[in-house]
Amino acid sequence: MACSASEEREREARGQSREGRDRDKPLYMISVAAELTGMHPQTLRVYEQKGLVTPGRSRGNTRLYSQSDIERLNLISKLTDEGINLAGVVRILDMRERMLEREDELEDLRRRVRELEDEVHEYRMREKITALARYDEKGSPEQVMRRLLLGGPADENEK
Repeated sequence: MACSASEEREREARGQSREGRDRDKPLYMISVAAELTGMHPQTLRVYEQKGLVTPGRSRGNTRLYSQSDIERLNLISKLTDEGINLAGVVRILDMRERMLEREDELEDLRRRVRELEDEVHEYRMREKITALARYDEKGSPEQVMRRLLLGGPADENEK
C-alpha cells in the first residue's frame, strides 16, 4: 500500500522511514535465515526460545525473519564468537536497544529545539517590526505587520 508524501514525511519525523519499515518486514524462512547467518536452524529456535530474537509468523505459523532479525543474529554470532555467553549477549543487546532508544529521543529533542528556535526567532522579528512601525490606535500590531509585509492595506476597511 502506497502512502502519501505527507504520511511519509510524518513517519520519517517519527523515525519510521520506508527503509526502516522494510528492514522489519518478515521475509526469510528459517532455512534461509540459517544460511544467511551461518547458523543451524535449531540454534535459531533456541535463540527465539531465550528471547534473543523474535521472528514474525506466517498464517501457517512458519517463522519468518526480517532483515533486522538477520542483522541481530549476526551480532549475536559475533558476540558469542568473542567468547561472550548468552546471558552477556542478552545484557549487551538490552543496553544496545536502550542506547538506540535514547539516540532517537535525543534526535526528537534536537528537532523540537530547532522548531522552538524558529518560533522564538519569528516572535522576536515580529516584536522588532512592531516596535519600529508607527501605528495609530485603530491599527493593531498584526495589521501593521500585514501592511509592512504585504505592502497593502492592513484590513478590509482601508481599501
